Amino acid sequence: MSLLLSSFNIKSIHFKNRLVISPMCQYTATEGFANDWHLVHLGSRAVGGAGLIIQEATAVSPEGRITIGDVGLYNDEQIEPLQKITAFIKAQGAVPGIQLAHAGRKASCDVPWKKGKQIAPSDAGGWHTVAPSAIPFYDTDVAPHALDEAGILKVINDFKNAAARALIAGYQVLEIHAAHGYLLHQFLSPLSNKRTDAYGGNFENNSRLLLQVVKAIQTVWPNDLPLFVRISATDWADGGWDEASSIALATILKNEGIDVIDCSSGGLVPHVKIPVGAGYQVPFAAHIKKQVGIATGAVGMITTAQQAEAILQAGEADLIFIARTALSNPYFGLHAAKELGDNILWPNQYDRAFK
Repeated sequence: MSLLLSSFNIKSIHFKNRLVISPMCQYTATEGFANDWHLVHLGSRAVGGAGLIIQEATAVSPEGRITIGDVGLYNDEQIEPLQKITAFIKAQGAVPGIQLAHAGRKASCDVPWKKGKQIAPSDAGGWHTVAPSAIPFYDTDVAPHALDEAGILKVINDFKNAAARALIAGYQVLEIHAAHGYLLHQFLSPLSNKRTDAYGGNFENNSRLLLQVVKAIQTVWPNDLPLFVRISATDWADGGWDEASSIALATILKNEGIDVIDCSSGGLVPHVKIPVGAGYQVPFAAHIKKQVGIATGAVGMITTAQQAEAILQAGEADLIFIARTALSNPYFGLHAAKELGDNILWPNQYDRAFK
């Protein structure tokens, strides 16, 4: 049995393998409500053999949406369509997970196939964005409002309330999105956080909001269900968040009860040079795993079963997250089993075609 297709346990949850479908925004929701596209998109990857399916970055408030097409979990009515999705994922023997997010200054955008530019608050569909400091992502964007204490408290409560709804919706893994230049990452990085109060100015203060979000979520998220945090391990920019900061943060998160660090990178500032290539982010997962002693997920340009298996065999990560590869091949997990010489457990509906 390969490591990729071997089972894995975190707290009370049993994963049939170590293959994870990474959160991938579909920009297809209406007023934050998931629909049949999300059911088929996520459900087909569950049919395709992955052990954990993590739903796209799901906004904890209307103003936290990246685009007008983002899924949200900021009111109770949004729960019901998600229950249909989680029930189907579970029926395929996979675990349903959700990533909770707030886009901060990168919010209020149009969908990518309509150029994805930020919609000004004065235009139809746009809204004022918020951030740690009044610094826009692009110079041409409207500057965000710097959050005051009441605004910060609202963010914390929004994450907490969304987590409570996620539990009712049937999710068994929750991931906090603190990467890719979104709000929690904006607080972490000195490049976007110029505050001089308790939420800025040094590593401890910059990390405060994320840790408060973690603690708030833990008051409603059961202790026996896994809790992940996705980070950008580096901003790839001078003076920004870096790997040493990520290792220090991961150490704190481990002590706070976080189970897995999902190791991505970048997204905080535009126009940086990122050395994109096969497995280019895997070293971050490896270093954090080794130095902190916490389980990690590797993500980024992992495109073959052999590559994924090699990462696990080398002890560089505990879980393999795939995204674009899963878009082009929703049955990656089933094909990986064949390529790695494991038992191929095609669904009964399809099995006759592969005997």
